[in-house]
Amino acid sequence: MLKEISRNHLVGFWFAAVAVAITFIVAMDVNVAVSTTALLLTVSLVPPAIMFLVWRGAPPPTIGEILYSVNTPKTDRA
Repeated sequence: MLKEISRNHLVGFWFAAVAVAITFIVAMDVNVAVSTTALLLTVSLVPPAIMFLVWRGAPPPTIGEILYSVNTPKTDRA
């Protein structure tokens, strides 16, 4: 399942989870101070930003894949 999920879907799920948490805080009538607001903003924005920076395209080839490509005879030489 995790191989089929895209980066955008994962970020969308993250923001939905944060929205549910904020809705829960508002529904419970919690006294929200500036520090709590800053913490919620940090928790909601930093992980998706890190994910966008770290999650790149295809992973680099492994040593086994590199060695196999070197040892494979090339039959299509023209």
